[in-house]
Amino acid sequence: MVALASTPWPWYVAGPAIGLFVPALLIIGNRLFGVSSNLRHLCSALLPTRIEYLRYDWKGTGLWNLLFVAGIALGGFLASHFGGSHDIQISEPTRLALASLGIHDFTGLAPREVFTWSALLTLKGFVSVVVGGFLVGFGTAYAGGCTSGHAIAGLADLQLPSLIAVVGFFAGGLIATYFVLPLIL
Repeated sequence: MVALASTPWPWYVAGPAIGLFVPALLIIGNRLFGVSSNLRHLCSALLPTRIEYLRYDWKGTGLWNLLFVAGIALGGFLASHFGGSHDIQISEPTRLALASLGIHDFTGLAPREVFTWSALLTLKGFVSVVVGGFLVGFGTAYAGGCTSGHAIAGLADLQLPSLIAVVGFFAGGLIATYFVLPLIL
């Protein structure tokens, strides 16, 4: 079991496992999947309020999703403390492209030139983390869900808004990668 948890799963195992999640949700009668709605569930559970948006049966609609997010956090903790070393494999052309943008440290999960407390005080760190985080949160709220919810559950349910959202996510990612990142890094 430790060996299974301490190494990345191959695509032919992880892909079908994620794919089988959608039919399982449909069988139990839940058509929602994703992480972004959990902020609403958590606020509804912890902050009894007069705000109409937060007054609903969060136990019936969101308890399983809150448990899902708790599992993500627990899995991340276990992987980081007991999962061994997971060196990120980056191709040489990608390393060269990142080096041309000023990123040279490829140890760890994220570049330290952008994602550290000291880097947060720089313009590129602030724009990448704070402004980028705000835009991701805004986009998630505006699109009515996150990438995982739309791409996995929404597309499997043949929802046109999910298709539009996924196309928008990819277009935004390409624009950010090729036009925005070179400007701020």
